[in-house]
Amino acid sequence: MFAAVPNPIPARMKGLNRAEICDANFQAFVRDWSGSAQAKPSAGESILDGSALDAQGFRELFESQLISRHLDLMARVLRVQNKVFYTIGSSGHEGNAMVARLARHTDPAFLHYRSGGFMAERFRKIPGMDPIMDSALSFAASAEDPASGGRHKVWGSKPLWVLPQTSTIASHLPKALGTAIAIDHARRIGHALPIPGDSIAICSFGDASSNHATAQTAFNAAAWTAYQKLPAPVLYVCEDNGIGISVKTPDGWVARNFRDRADLDYFYADGLDLASGYGQVQAAVEHCRRTRRPTFLHLRTTRIMGHAGTDFEIEWRNIEELCAVEASDPLLRSAGIALESGAMSKDEILALYEDMRKKCFAAAEEADRRPRLTSLEDVMRPLAPYTPDAVKAEAERFDYAEERIPAFGGEGKLPEKQPAKHLAIQINQALHDLFCKYPETLLFGEDVAQKGGVYTVTKGLHKAFGNKRVFNTLLDETIILGLAQGYANMGMLPMPEIQYLAYFHNACDQIRGEAASLQFFSNGQYRNPMVMRIASLGYQRGFGGHFHNDNSITALRDIPGLVVGCPSRGDDAATMLRTLMALAKVDGRVCAFLEPIALYMTKDLYEAGDGLWLTEYPSPEQAMTLGEGRVYAPADGAGDDLVIFTFGNGVPMSLRAARAIEAKHGWRVRVVDLRWLVPLNEAFIREQAAGARRILVVDEGRRSAGVGEGVITALVEGGFGEVPLRRVVGADTFTPLAGAAFLVIPSDDDIVAAADAFAG
Repeated sequence: MFAAVPNPIPARMKGLNRAEICDANFQAFVRDWSGSAQAKPSAGESILDGSALDAQGFRELFESQLISRHLDLMARVLRVQNKVFYTIGSSGHEGNAMVARLARHTDPAFLHYRSGGFMAERFRKIPGMDPIMDSALSFAASAEDPASGGRHKVWGSKPLWVLPQTSTIASHLPKALGTAIAIDHARRIGHALPIPGDSIAICSFGDASSNHATAQTAFNAAAWTAYQKLPAPVLYVCEDNGIGISVKTPDGWVARNFRDRADLDYFYADGLDLASGYGQVQAAVEHCRRTRRPTFLHLRTTRIMGHAGTDFEIEWRNIEELCAVEASDPLLRSAGIALESGAMSKDEILALYEDMRKKCFAAAEEADRRPRLTSLEDVMRPLAPYTPDAVKAEAERFDYAEERIPAFGGEGKLPEKQPAKHLAIQINQALHDLFCKYPETLLFGEDVAQKGGVYTVTKGLHKAFGNKRVFNTLLDETIILGLAQGYANMGMLPMPEIQYLAYFHNACDQIRGEAASLQFFSNGQYRNPMVMRIASLGYQRGFGGHFHNDNSITALRDIPGLVVGCPSRGDDAATMLRTLMALAKVDGRVCAFLEPIALYMTKDLYEAGDGLWLTEYPSPEQAMTLGEGRVYAPADGAGDDLVIFTFGNGVPMSLRAARAIEAKHGWRVRVVDLRWLVPLNEAFIREQAAGARRILVVDEGRRSAGVGEGVITALVEGGFGEVPLRRVVGADTFTPLAGAAFLVIPSDDDIVAAADAFAG
């Protein structure tokens, strides 16, 4: 049924690029077709004998394929005119339109970039929507693009439940699985879903991406879940075109790798042939929805016109191979089906083909006239929404007094009625409170349930709130954060725990590339609120080494839109957690809560038994404002001789050092606990620096990658560059084991020595 481009290229095609050849090849195929046609089928009849696809469905799928193709062709033409800014096309993958037709528009979809056919077909699910104009606005980076508001070319739609992805290489697979698990988990906690309860999650990716570590961890977790007979209705659609940019996938590799994988149910479908592939796709979709099991759909595709507009395949691929690939163009097969079945004549096909071309170019020209983002404020608007009054009201809301009594074991055991406690206890009490306040909150991670965490910070939560809300996961930080995004997508408030800060680095892209970017790339239409708890920082005695004494937080500080809080004492931890949860609930923010491990059990400040680092539990209506620091000053409020800016473990260290400095030099010292590390409150920093005679920044991070650089920048840019300034900071090395660790990270003595240097 396919007509290969002859070799050598005919004179009429010489000088054309490969996109133009594919365009001409389609038209030539239709004009030159000489087969015999059947009687035209009625709308409800099978398009060909034995096909599960009826004639009406075929016609609409064919139109969706043509829309996708002409969007690609239009992009190649108008890119050189700077009217279009994206040329990674869907040509050869148009068969994914079958998945869209057989799924529902309320099935959340996480799509890779070759999804033009899927999107064109899904637009049919809601009358009145225009896939061509919406796509053209996105290609043109118009501020009126309904998906991202002109911030990126993404396939996305709020009404169609397509959550925007950028140029994903498998990083969307964990959150697709998380969403699938959340759909069925919602029923178990009585949470009302924003979609039907029998929905499935759809996730597409290429054959090359299936080898990525992030993909493999998602497949493993899906099978791990199914093995325990827990519902995980995710449809993984591997669109196998046999090549990743220029690296070929070995023949048969995808089938060999996935066909017999336990607890990941394998289906194959021919995405190049609508007539035969439709029933195969239908079987996979129906299986996933009915069984609620993770399903792997191996969809045969091809890739024509190269990886993108800048990929000139003729420079690295021989002409015979290119011609063979172009001969497998699924649009040739669809045209052949239309002619063979009698559903359409040659003239009808060519007229429809040209009509789609005109519509795509007309839409692109119109999109080019529409406004684009012209200010930094417009660009950043959806990145980090913050409504202070609403957040404050939510953080201080206290309407769950009755729920607290059984959670804490009785009226007399309420935490505010107990004596002062250390940090770990107060975090635990705050978590109990938040679980009473937010019935949609889930806490999960490694060892958090029956054991209560490796430091017992979550002790008692599992007993009080049950396995449906507090549960252990497999040992995989990527999946923990993927689950968090999935639960958030379904309207819950997840609190994933990462056992150590160093373990976060294994899965950083789930926050940086995925969670924190969603509001930005969806123009605020989608959000995945969460509060990620991480046992963090150094100074552990008797247990350590790099992975358990990690002071590298720069990876977090580099994530746009993320909120990072780091308390040093128990009462601050409780009020900060309330605000973080309010930020997630009200503004959809992605938040990180860094818990200094070495301060978990700390009771004393200056000397053994003084109990000065124990705090009373703040009443439930108290909360800390985002950016609000804590100032430790002499009783008269002075302290301008030396102002120390610090956080975390640096706070009690600086307070001890301040006492020594006052005794040694007679200086009045003020210690400023930043508490909020992202965003830094630059106004607060400058306010505390006003009048300072000397400034010291104590940063337990690394010299070239800590928090101190941000503090110093705020000071210098605020006009404090002439004030004597020093920094006490960790060394640029990994943290060793045992006592050698304290050669690497700052100490009380280092702070006193810095003051001595000022005096000298």
